[in-house]
Amino acid sequence: MSGFVVALTGGVAAGKSAVEDRFRALGVGVHDADRAAREVIEPETPGLAAIVEAFGGEVLGADGRLDRPSMRRRIFADRDARHTLEAIIHPRVRQWLRDRADDDPGPYCILAIPLLVENLAHYRWVDRVLVVDVDPQEQVRRLMRRDAVDEALARRMLASQASREQRLAIADDVIDNGGPEDALDEQVRALHARYLALARA
Repeated sequence: MSGFVVALTGGVAAGKSAVEDRFRALGVGVHDADRAAREVIEPETPGLAAIVEAFGGEVLGADGRLDRPSMRRRIFADRDARHTLEAIIHPRVRQWLRDRADDDPGPYCILAIPLLVENLAHYRWVDRVLVVDVDPQEQVRRLMRRDAVDEALARRMLASQASREQRLAIADDVIDNGGPEDALDEQVRALHARYLALARA
């Protein structure tokens, strides 16, 4: 079992993936909630069976997988449907992450959890919270460039998440990703050394 667990979070387009890649390059186990959310509803999983039971067989595509675009439209139009889906997926994602942390062989591991603020009560067992921080105006610019969306939609996407202030309020450590991406290297190396020391303490 990994003795020390760091939860990594940050807003959309903050640069979490770039930070994850740098920790992986240092040999750290990084376990991603987005990957978990896909795996727990693969065909023939109890998760997908529960979704079919709740919403009917029409939520499946021809390949037997969840028809994600159709489901996305449905849950954005119906708050109750969204809550039903979240009640199926979120507990399974949390268990997936817990299992990965328990099985991780390293001195510490990282759990990448985009919606950590919104679900913090379920992750009180992690040892430390690392927030990737960037100015919201820069997030808007990156979102417009990355997703080819207009400014109004980019701002709506930001507004649907926890605020920068809410994320910083739960942070034990902060990575500033407002500059060039290679500026992350030194910050990640310093945190890696700190986490190794904490894991051995």
